[in-house]
Amino acid sequence: MSDEATTDAASAPAAPAPPRVDVTKLLNEAASKSGLLWVRLPDGSTYPAWHVWHDDGDERGTGPAAYVVSGPGEQHLPWLPDEVELILRSKDTGGRLLTIHATTRVLEPGTDAWEQAAAVLRPERLNAPGSAEEVLERWRAHNTLHVLTPHGRPGEQPGHHGTSSGAAPVRPAAPATARWRPWHWRGRAGARRNTPDEPSTPPSDGG
Repeated sequence: MSDEATTDAASAPAAPAPPRVDVTKLLNEAASKSGLLWVRLPDGSTYPAWHVWHDDGDERGTGPAAYVVSGPGEQHLPWLPDEVELILRSKDTGGRLLTIHATTRVLEPGTDAWEQAAAVLRPERLNAPGSAEEVLERWRAHNTLHVLTPHGRPGEQPGHHGTSSGAAPVRPAAPATARWRPWHWRGRAGARRNTPDEPSTPPSDGG
C-alpha cells in the first residue's frame, strides 16, 4: 500500500457508533404494547404467556413487572423456578426484540399482593366466563398468579441478537385412542371448529 493510500485510510472518518439503547424504556414499551411474552426455563423449554405489564407509576402494584395467571380455565404454564428468561417481541415486526432475566414469585390468595395482582389482571382478561367476582373466586380456588420481575442486563437487545432463529421443536401430543365413530349429517353437535392454536414458538430475530 502506498503512503498516499495509507494517509487516506488514516484520515477517513470512523464509522459512527451505534446509538445507545435505553433498556428500561425499551422494556416498558415492549412489555406494555404487547400482551404476549415468552418464558424460557433453564432447560431451554419456552412457553408463551399472556400477561399484564405495569411500571413504577402503577398504583395497583410494585413494578416494573409482569403479572401472569395460569391453571384450569386459563393458560397452561409449568412450575416456574425462581429464575427464568423473558423473551419480548416487537409489536411492529413480531420479531424478537429483547431477552432479559427475571425472578418469579407466586402470590398467595388472601394476601394484599394477590389482590393487587388480581386487580391488574381481571380488567384485561377479556371474555372470561362469569362475573368479575366469579372469576376472582375461581382464581383463588384453582389458579396461580405469578409476578415476573425483570432484572440485570439484557441478553439480547436491538443490535445485539443471537444468530439462532429461536425456534423450538414441537412437543408431541399425548397419545390418543383411535376408534371408529359413526358419521353424522352436518357433523357432531358441540364439535369445536376453527379454534386457534396457541403459539408455542418464540419470535425469531425478525428485526
